[in-house]
Amino acid sequence: MATLFQGLKAITPFHVSNSKDTLFPCHRSISERKGSIFMVRSDARLSQALCTGVRKNELLITNAVATKENSTASSTSSKPGHELLLFEALREGLEEEMDRDPTVCVMGEDVGHYGGSYKVTKGLATKFGDLRVLDTPIAENSFTGMGIGAATTGLRPIVEGMNMGFLLLAFNQISNNCGMLHYTSGGQFKIPIVIRGPGGVGRQLGAEHSQRLESYFQSIPGIQMVACSTPYNAKGLMKAAIRSDNPVILFEHVLLYNLKDRIPDEEYVLSLEEAEMVRPGEHVTILTYSRMRYHVMQAAKTLVNKGYDPEVIDIRSLKPFDLYTIGNSVKKTHRVLIVEECMRTGGIGASLTAAITENFHDYLDAPIVCLSSQDVPTPYAGTLEEWTVVQPAQIVTAVEQLCQ
Repeated sequence: MATLFQGLKAITPFHVSNSKDTLFPCHRSISERKGSIFMVRSDARLSQALCTGVRKNELLITNAVATKENSTASSTSSKPGHELLLFEALREGLEEEMDRDPTVCVMGEDVGHYGGSYKVTKGLATKFGDLRVLDTPIAENSFTGMGIGAATTGLRPIVEGMNMGFLLLAFNQISNNCGMLHYTSGGQFKIPIVIRGPGGVGRQLGAEHSQRLESYFQSIPGIQMVACSTPYNAKGLMKAAIRSDNPVILFEHVLLYNLKDRIPDEEYVLSLEEAEMVRPGEHVTILTYSRMRYHVMQAAKTLVNKGYDPEVIDIRSLKPFDLYTIGNSVKKTHRVLIVEECMRTGGIGASLTAAITENFHDYLDAPIVCLSSQDVPTPYAGTLEEWTVVQPAQIVTAVEQLCQ
């Protein structure tokens, strides 16, 4: 491995700061609350049916129609930018950063000339060579530890786990080394490493290949976590994670790799700590991430037809939470529904519920509702697998009950 480290030229790490300084105070009177609502405008038309319990004398925003996707090829082609699948967007972001910074390298099982299990690194070994795109043995604890050690020397490694479930074998390295070395060294070491790979419930991949492990890693001090859901944010978050001086875990969903969208031709980098407003609304805040974003948007179309106006936020940053964006929404809608694929016990939704209750309890008019996967190993049978994951019909029912 000395050859690997010597073969790459070290430069000064580039640091991107994404911190927010403003949070909403959690203790306000009811009268103060009404005067401090942060309104988000939209150009869509107003639906005439209103949610039961919405305050009188408060202005409603004319955005009760769900945003329509461009379905025709002509409308898609008229957009600026270029069209990519999600795994191609990840690859493009990775390749741009490897071109920009010679200290960026990739390591993992079959990431070299095979191009990775989901082809995120396809062609990179040919372009950058075997020292910067390193095939490793099937030993997650070994090559993850090697990547952390490489990060302390000035490199910026991207460690690919063929499946997030396999990274449990490297949990010791990620927890005791990756998350703590900056602190335990008194700031002498930076750990600019990205750990990424597919996870989530696929289609009949079996229990061991269908795990949702976000909450496992969320509990580790010193780790940042983001989850991509579109080609646009996949590329932007990949680039931001590589440039960060903090260790970042990038969660990718196995069923979203073939999702297609247009992304800008010009370079862009997203914040690692910001949520995305997917759909502005008035009646209820729906917080979600990764694959569940699409289940929520499917449910939103039904809800709009029923007269409800949901606000949908893709939280993206799983650690830390973007309490600025979330707080603005809670102060406006006063109702919260969390939709996740993670397990109910100790999941991301549980942490998010605690954070909202602690910071914005005075703004809530109803208890927070959390829809999560069931606390069972994911069945192999397709019908049983579907029952373990939150479906759009459940989201519709939950919103109707919240707004009664």
